[in-house]
Amino acid sequence: MKLQVTASAYIKVPAEQVYAILANYHDGHPSILPRQYFTDLQIERGGIGTGTLVRFQMRVMGKTQTFRAEITEPVPGRVLVERNLPTGAVTTFTVAHRMGGQHSFVTISTELETRRGILGALERFLTQVTLRRIYVQELRLLAARAEIRFLAPSANAPKAIA
Repeated sequence: MKLQVTASAYIKVPAEQVYAILANYHDGHPSILPRQYFTDLQIERGGIGTGTLVRFQMRVMGKTQTFRAEITEPVPGRVLVERNLPTGAVTTFTVAHRMGGQHSFVTISTELETRRGILGALERFLTQVTLRRIYVQELRLLAARAEIRFLAPSANAPKAIA
């Protein structure tokens, strides 16, 4: 059975700047990954957007697994997709313009296969709760990173004189 897990957030930074963080697997994307769940992100190929191949470890419910994901951009600057190679799970990051392009609405959504039956129902429940918790943390980290990076006053900006 297919399961879809989604979380969204409004970020007071232009969409282009938020998307630039997500698409940069050298330092942007790793900065939004909650450390208690994600470790050892390695870039195998590329590093910015389409064509990037990453390997990472994810620790959930006391178990650590290694994943590989290939990155595509079906709508460059707006939609970034991570396709998990071993499992086929697809995580999509969608960044939409708000407030005339001055703000963003970001959605993280994963679609994956789960088992059927009683074990599948338990798996779907636990996966839904866990991934949603992770995505809410990622969105908070993304907002903080974007706001610090793009809204903080420049060190070279002229100082106000009282």
